[in-house]
Amino acid sequence: MTQRYDVIVIGAGHNGLTAGALLAKRGRRVLIVEARDVVGGLAAGEEFHPGYRTTGILHDTSRVRSWVVELLALESHGLSRSSQAPQTLVLGRGGSGFVLDRQEVDNRHIEWRRFLDRIRPVIQRLADNAPADLLEPAAGDLLKLARAAVSIRLLGKTDMMELLRIAPMSVADWLGERFASETLKAALAAPAVYSTNTGPRSPGSNANLLLHESLAGPTIRGGPAALVTALEKAARSHGAEIRTEAAVERISLKGGKVSGVRLLGGEEIEAATVAASCDPKQIFLRLVPGAVLSRRFEAHVQNFRCRGTTAKIHLALTGYPEFSSRSGQVFEHVRTGASLDDLERASDAIKYRRFSDWPVLDISFPTIESPELAPRGHHVASVLVHFAPFDLGGGWSQERNEELYRAALAVLSDIAPGIEGQIVGREVSSPADI
Repeated sequence: MTQRYDVIVIGAGHNGLTAGALLAKRGRRVLIVEARDVVGGLAAGEEFHPGYRTTGILHDTSRVRSWVVELLALESHGLSRSSQAPQTLVLGRGGSGFVLDRQEVDNRHIEWRRFLDRIRPVIQRLADNAPADLLEPAAGDLLKLARAAVSIRLLGKTDMMELLRIAPMSVADWLGERFASETLKAALAAPAVYSTNTGPRSPGSNANLLLHESLAGPTIRGGPAALVTALEKAARSHGAEIRTEAAVERISLKGGKVSGVRLLGGEEIEAATVAASCDPKQIFLRLVPGAVLSRRFEAHVQNFRCRGTTAKIHLALTGYPEFSSRSGQVFEHVRTGASLDDLERASDAIKYRRFSDWPVLDISFPTIESPELAPRGHHVASVLVHFAPFDLGGGWSQERNEELYRAALAVLSDIAPGIEGQIVGREVSSPADI
């Protein structure tokens, strides 16, 4: 007998679980299907070495929307948020260090934060609403653009003109106007270029910084895996069904309209609506029959740029590493790249489809907050390796993964001498693996 639902959600990552939970809360009969044997996607917590677990591929949970937490009552499902952003140790070559937190360090920093506070509601509103279709705009899209223009105008003349001026700038130029310290500029600029195909001197990179700073909020205790656990509980509490090891082969159509999905193995599941949390190319070029797409729309999807530049390394460590400039101190988050030049040089490699010989690392130690992820006294290092191109020249392979690991290890050994002797297990994932 064919199963019928109001909505099928493809993918049980954090976005798919959120969509499924919200729809189920509104009374829809929802099925969430996941190809893997675990839920969570990039936020899935898994064992990568005997006795050592990770909290997910991506370890930044600061962009989780407060309204989602409140609407789904995630705190009643075990979610807990930190009251303040953790300090981050930023290190350059040789281990010279700088501690970054969100506290004001001088008058220019105070004014910078105040400006961000003033524009934050406008950018949050833009991010929380469906974007206008700029390629084939309808009347509704023009209305969205008009509303966005009005919200920007309501900032007042000074802030409106400043926002319009700085959004297209490079992050290096804007921060260069504000601050003299190279280390502070690099520390603030780094999130604007992470996982992008840009460097700090690339035009438009400042828009990424404005988005990051406007959406950053409290982090989730326990990291991405804790978020997924709460979302799964919320979805099930509202009646959503979740099936793992249920890979979708295609989205089914009848009379030109969506009618459900077909799973690998032939099972058909009916639904009037299908929501997909995978990328547009997967949806429209693999899951939707090509004959139903217009040539113009298909060309737009073909041209959609998927040029991620982040790889991931998980390390199983016998103890917390000693950073040369901060002996005896413990930080949950550590970054490398203590100048804009460090970031720019590392990003240069991706222009030529290479990864940097001295990559920029974003390191998290989830075992500081969740010691149960490793044996007693041991630690897990979650290392995002930036400026490693998805479309690597010659392609990714086990050998190239090993080369990337050795490059990252050289940086780690420079800032934390002796760390190589603490490593008892590792997992390396290229952008293609992710």
